[in-house]
Amino acid sequence: QVQLVESGGGLVQPGDSLRLSCAASGIMVVTSHMNWFRQAPGKEREFVGRILNGGAGTEYADSVKGRFTISRDYAKNTAYLQMNNLQPEDTGIYYCSVFFRGRQYWGQGTQVTVSS
Repeated sequence: QVQLVESGGGLVQPGDSLRLSCAASGIMVVTSHMNWFRQAPGKEREFVGRILNGGAGTEYADSVKGRFTISRDYAKNTAYLQMNNLQPEDTGIYYCSVFFRGRQYWGQGTQVTVSS
C-alpha cells in the first residue's frame, strides 16, 4: 500500500525556481530516507539527492549542489525538492523514491521543463 505522488512540475525559464512535492502514504517520511531522481530524454535515470531519516542530513549529486534543497514536513508526510537557478540540463521527469521492506517504490513522476 505504499504510494508516492509527485507534483509541482512545469515549464520555466532558465534561472527560475520550482518546488516539487512528494506526498507519501503507507510509509512515514520521518522514518524513511526520501530520494529524488530524474530522467532526461534519451538518458538513464540519475540520482538527484536524498534526505535521511531523523537528523542525519541530506546528500546531493554534484550537478545540483548549491541549487537544490530537499526537506520534509512530518505532519503532512511529504518530502520536497526546492530547485533554484534551474537550467536547461535540469529538464526531465522527476521521481521520488523510498525503500520499504526490501522493495523500492517510485512515484509516477512530474515533468520539469527548463527552456527559453
